[in-house]
Amino acid sequence: MRITLVALDGVFDTGLAALLDAFTTANELARLHGVPVSPFELTVAGTGRRVRTAQGLTLATTPFPLRRAPDWVVVPAIGVKLPAPLVAALGAAQVRAAGEALRHWAVRGASVAAACIGTFVLAESGLLDRHESTTTWWLAPLFRERYPAVQLDESRMLVKSGKVVTAGAALSHMDLALWLIRQKSPRLAALTARYLIVDTRPTQSAYAMVDHLAHNDPMVERFESWARGRLRQGFSLDAAARAVGTSKRTLARHLGRVLGRTPLSYFQDLRVERAVHLLRTTEESVDQIASRVGYAEGVTLRTLLRRRLGRGVRELRRGGA
Repeated sequence: MRITLVALDGVFDTGLAALLDAFTTANELARLHGVPVSPFELTVAGTGRRVRTAQGLTLATTPFPLRRAPDWVVVPAIGVKLPAPLVAALGAAQVRAAGEALRHWAVRGASVAAACIGTFVLAESGLLDRHESTTTWWLAPLFRERYPAVQLDESRMLVKSGKVVTAGAALSHMDLALWLIRQKSPRLAALTARYLIVDTRPTQSAYAMVDHLAHNDPMVERFESWARGRLRQGFSLDAAARAVGTSKRTLARHLGRVLGRTPLSYFQDLRVERAVHLLRTTEESVDQIASRVGYAEGVTLRTLLRRRLGRGVRELRRGGA
């Protein structure tokens, strides 16, 4: 399998290194354990012959586009974590050049993948339009606003849609690499994961923090302020719309556009987030905390925690949650 990694100036060091180390380790383990697969052929491509990483390291690159299309093109993240700097970075000439190269390779049969903020670079190329996708969870509002033609589900760690694969936040670079290795050999992927001690993480929901979502939207902020003040009392769309100063229909549409959630689902997210905080920071029982966030019974909270957090619920103070 020929894999080209697209490394732009400011590339996220951990993301690029995780991809390189995973495929290199897989090649070594295949030889060591006699797994009958051809090696991964890696090329690091960029706009020139050298790239400078976010931490100031330099790396030799092959200028793109390559004459021969690879089997897979993978876009690691660039090292920008906040909305305003990211928007500025996406306007750079190197991102436009990367988009041209990605389209060039895609037309010639290459499959395309991206992880974390690399999904923004891929989306800029237009190759994600009308596809399902994930992205780094805290920048989902910006992604949704900037790329309305992409069907975003930021709760998922990995999303395959046609010949495009996207992965979530920073360390999902490793999840993406293991997924690609698994396409050649499930056994080799399992070996690589064991040697590198990587757990399966099917969802980002266990790690996402609702109050860290990078949005700067007055209506969302008014709704969130109203919701946090009445988690115990319960949800009312009529009351929410009055508090925000808009109609129920406008509120629902606006939250759907910015956050990809209904008002009720976002209200429930805030309840679960508050419950998780209390579980980690107090000695109260699940039943007591359920009452504090508006649930009549602890069993309801336990069910929501399992559904929304998956395996991450095991990290909570009370394993019975």
